[in-house]
Amino acid sequence: MSECPHVAGLPSPEPAAQTDTCPECLIAGTTPVHLRLCLLCGHVGCCDSSPLRHATAHFTDTGHAVMRSFEPGEDWRWCFVDGVLV
Repeated sequence: MSECPHVAGLPSPEPAAQTDTCPECLIAGTTPVHLRLCLLCGHVGCCDSSPLRHATAHFTDTGHAVMRSFEPGEDWRWCFVDGVLV
C-alpha cells in the first residue's frame, strides 16, 4: 500500500444512511457487487464491478478522493486521484 496526500486529516465518518446496500442501486433496481464508503462525507456507493459504479460517480461528482471498502472484514482504502491503495 502507498500513501497519498489525500489521506492526511480525513475524518472517519459514519455512513450517511444506515444501509447494507447501495441506496442508489436500490432506487435504480440494480444489485451492487461490493460497497464503498466515502471517507469525507460517509456516502455509500457500489464498486466498479457493479453495473452503475456509484462510488466512482460520487468521486466524479464531488471530488471526494478516498473511499474504503464497506464490506465486512475488509479495511483497505482507495484514492481515486492517485489510483493507489492507501
